[in-house]
Amino acid sequence: MADAASRLHALVEQLLGVPLLVRVRAWDGSQAGPPDAPVLVVHHRRALRRLLFKPGELGLARAWVAGELDIEGDLYLALDLISGLVWERGENARTLAQALRDPRFLMAVRELLKLAGPPLPPAPPREEVRRRGHLHTRRTDRRAISHHYDVGNDFYEIVLGPSMVYSCAYWSDPGAGLEQAQDDKLELVCRKLALTPGRRLLDVGCGWGSMAIHAAREHGVRVVGITLSQEQAAYARKRVADAGLTDQVEIRVQDYRDVTDGPYDAISSIGMAEHVGSERYLSYARDLYALLAPGGRLLNHQIGRRPERDETGYHVDEFIDAYVFPDGELAPVGDTVTQLERAGFEVRDVESIREHYALTLRRWVARLEDEWARAVRLTSPGRARVWRLYMAASAVAFERNRIGVNQVLAVRTPQSGASGMPLRSRVWQ
Repeated sequence: MADAASRLHALVEQLLGVPLLVRVRAWDGSQAGPPDAPVLVVHHRRALRRLLFKPGELGLARAWVAGELDIEGDLYLALDLISGLVWERGENARTLAQALRDPRFLMAVRELLKLAGPPLPPAPPREEVRRRGHLHTRRTDRRAISHHYDVGNDFYEIVLGPSMVYSCAYWSDPGAGLEQAQDDKLELVCRKLALTPGRRLLDVGCGWGSMAIHAAREHGVRVVGITLSQEQAAYARKRVADAGLTDQVEIRVQDYRDVTDGPYDAISSIGMAEHVGSERYLSYARDLYALLAPGGRLLNHQIGRRPERDETGYHVDEFIDAYVFPDGELAPVGDTVTQLERAGFEVRDVESIREHYALTLRRWVARLEDEWARAVRLTSPGRARVWRLYMAASAVAFERNRIGVNQVLAVRTPQSGASGMPLRSRVWQ
């Protein structure tokens, strides 16, 4: 009988109908596949049972988080090759109905069942979100934010570095340092918002306070930062106090729907709108519009996805939804612009900085890998594996134009039509 790796490699190719471009090493030490390719290590046959009971992305994710699957070699190349099989197989890929009519497919499934061992579905890793309640209520949004952001400030310090900015940096040079690139991003946002001393800024989803501190210190504005994470708020308040900015910056644990102390001269929403949800996005845009003074500006920094030919077929990424950003949704940038305009905004500029996020994510992954043992101690082996996989896979997705990130600048233009914008695009004053 052939060894486990040879059987597994052949079965996967038969099931997918395309060559498997990574090498496989199985639990018995056997190997099969292209000799110079990255190696997909199957530590335990339990990983196969996960895939049989949850075929596709969620089954792979559960096996990865549980430590039953690993990758040796170029992580980014391996993820690109695997994603091409699992997520990007194209219009010519067989449907499940077509596959079930193929006797060879059914035979391969039976062989995989034998190879997987006792047919009991393993319990999901404890890091997986357990679903309760309706999407995007105040309660479920707080729970989702807590799942992602209340992992521990010490853990995020490892990944993000001293800047504690958890969004795409802005690189003038790919070889530049992460801290400088993050500082440049914050300054870019401030310039787009035309911040000047004495103005009021609302920072929606303020994270650990980096944008609020930068805007107050460098531009003399008064800032209200809001977050749903208790851990973030406590950390941000300490940073504000240490910077001597308590008279300029207020950090609140507050839902954007509960902010009532407008008008503000400017609003920044950086990496927050992905949590809003498509059904509530128009309400979110209208709420921000109502909080702005006439002539006030909104800078919406948001990850976007490629549009589907049939948008009714869009579904949230299973791994991200179960382990990273519960209830998060991505929308095409055109939909975002449309919703902002429907809310009353005049959209004045859209800047894609997709490649910048790939550079940012690779730096975060490197930081996590450099302090892997400490990251595991601060969280759990499964949680650290979640973050490594999600950030590395996201870097590949940005590089391959599967997702993007855009800064949309919009104005609450008054009835006079005087937007206050410069005549020349990208001349931020």
